[in-house]
Amino acid sequence: MKMFFLKSVLFFSCLALFSCESKRQNPVAKAYKAGVILSFDDAYVDEWAEADRVLKKYSWKATFNVCRIDSIGKPQIEKLLQMQKDGHEIAGHGYHHYNAVKFVKQHGMGAYIDQEITPMIASMKRLNFKVTTFAYPYGERSDALDKALSPKFKIIRGRAFGGELPEKQDSYFNNSKIVFAFDIDNSHIHFSIPYLLELLDYAKKHNKILLLCGHKPVRNVTENYQTKIETLEFICRYMKLNDLKFYTLSDLDPLLEKK
Repeated sequence: MKMFFLKSVLFFSCLALFSCESKRQNPVAKAYKAGVILSFDDAYVDEWAEADRVLKKYSWKATFNVCRIDSIGKPQIEKLLQMQKDGHEIAGHGYHHYNAVKFVKQHGMGAYIDQEITPMIASMKRLNFKVTTFAYPYGERSDALDKALSPKFKIIRGRAFGGELPEKQDSYFNNSKIVFAFDIDNSHIHFSIPYLLELLDYAKKHNKILLLCGHKPVRNVTENYQTKIETLEFICRYMKLNDLKFYTLSDLDPLLEKK
């Protein structure tokens, strides 16, 4: 009887240990509401502010990834600060807007950090921008760059260049701090309203967060790197009708499963 008791204790102790280990290896994903991240790159501050004026009625929220911060005029800095105060995110996009992959290949990782990242963070902090996320200029990245920048930013955004079926598209949050956005500029080869609708429908149906990016919001497209305000209104109307949530890039950090 004593031996049976000891064997039982040992069995249930091992079972509990295995159960705890399984939980550690397979953490339960944090629940979140389906939604969209709208992000804009470069330094089209006046156009961003105009888009904000038009889209306020939708209670929208966006992430503005700013480059060449020390070349932006004081009126534009004030507009960015006001948008930050209103709940939008102001994020990093490089001090000079160098192509990270090409620059590192030619000059090395240390030079990239010293010339493109460190001065950007310092200047944006001096101007009272709360920068915790970064978007690669031109969307070009590498595993080595991700590793080097990960200690400096909570979320790092590249671009999803293809036009795959929604279930194969990389532009949905997938519990990683490295994320990818689908380009909604009118000149992007894979962009169309029907395809955008497919991506939005998939996010809604499967409770996903869809990441989108553009550059310069305009009424009428006249060149590359321009996003129609009409497209932005289409997205906002869809979100309102389907009860989707606006996220910023930094909103993703609390959703990550911390290891």
